[in-house]
Amino acid sequence: MDINRIQQFGDKLYEAFVARSTIAPLTEQVPDITLEEAYAIQLRYIERRLQAGETIVGKKIGVTSKAVQQFLGVYQPDFGQLTSNMVFANGADIDLGGLIQPKAEAELAFVLKEDLNGPGITAMDVIRATDYVVPCFEIVDSRITDWKIKIQDTVADNASCGVYVLGDERGDPRKLDLTLAGMVLEKNGELYSTGVGAAVQGSPVNAVAWLANTLGTLGIPFKAGEVILSGSQSQLVPVKDGDELVCTIGGLGSCRVSFSGRSAV
Repeated sequence: MDINRIQQFGDKLYEAFVARSTIAPLTEQVPDITLEEAYAIQLRYIERRLQAGETIVGKKIGVTSKAVQQFLGVYQPDFGQLTSNMVFANGADIDLGGLIQPKAEAELAFVLKEDLNGPGITAMDVIRATDYVVPCFEIVDSRITDWKIKIQDTVADNASCGVYVLGDERGDPRKLDLTLAGMVLEKNGELYSTGVGAAVQGSPVNAVAWLANTLGTLGIPFKAGEVILSGSQSQLVPVKDGDELVCTIGGLGSCRVSFSGRSAV
């Protein structure tokens, strides 16, 4: 795919983001699209957001758990960029009118105190470089019609990133067993699902190490202060007006978010 076509697809995704609309799957428009081309499209989409005044504040790892892989029919992890307009405070009420076809997932966020430059990063390197971890919600969203995505579609669409919410209680990864720490997700006061860190590539720390090494081969570092969303430990949760979600991670605390209004789709 030539550079002009790559930029055109990135522009279409950005325009869909602004208009709160969707486009047909890229894999239907160009069946032989490669992952490398999809990431190039993602870079163009993010470039448009940066041109509009946003900044990069971190990264996200997507499609890490079997529950999410089976739901989406995508069976390998991917990554996207977090921007300054995506973050919400714990307890926020999110206006669904700013989203297209949102779904929530509960996970663990890492905040770095040191740069991580792959390849060659180990799980211990991740723990040493982490300032703290917090429970969080990522509200994934798709600019692709009806979530009809293959891996190339979600990669091009910035790993289906929407917005995210960080909890307040900071944990030290050197004092927590992030592999065994259980997660409970409640929706409107009722148990919705349970999970454990091991569901994410064996450990959320492994997922962050994978991404540090993947980015390192592309010449992209993790920088001190960046937020890394390590991947869902829950099922994808449909959300609508009036819903409230709470995720609690053993030994770490909770993150809470509510929703109002109506999404575009």
